[in-house]
Amino acid sequence: MSGFRHDRIAASIQELISSMILKEEIKDPRVSKFVQLNRVEVASDNTFAKVFVSTFEDVSVLQESVDGLNHASGFIQGRIGKALKTRNTPKLLFVVDTSIHKGMEVNALIEGLRKDS
Repeated sequence: MSGFRHDRIAASIQELISSMILKEEIKDPRVSKFVQLNRVEVASDNTFAKVFVSTFEDVSVLQESVDGLNHASGFIQGRIGKALKTRNTPKLLFVVDTSIHKGMEVNALIEGLRKDS
C-alpha cells in the first residue's frame, strides 16, 4: 500500500471516530465527550489500528474513556468498515496518551524557573 493511501486511511479513521464521539453515537457512559484522538497508526497490511486518545480532563477520566472505547470497538469498527469500503477494516485498539498532561507539567516547570530567576 502506498504511503499516501496509508496516511489517508489513518486520517479517515481518526475523523470518523472523532465525529462519532462528538455526535454521541457511542452510547457507553464512560466515554467523555472531551476526549481527543491525537493520532492513528495503521498496520501496513491494514488489519490493525492503534488509536491514541488524550484529554485535558483527569487521567482517571481518560482511562475510563479508553476502556469504554475499547468496549465499543466492534461497533466503531463496523461503522468504519461501512464508511471506508476497503477490503480489510482494521481491528481497533485504543491507547491512553498522556502527552498533553506531560506537556502541561513541563510548561509549569519552565514557568516556575522563570519566576525564580
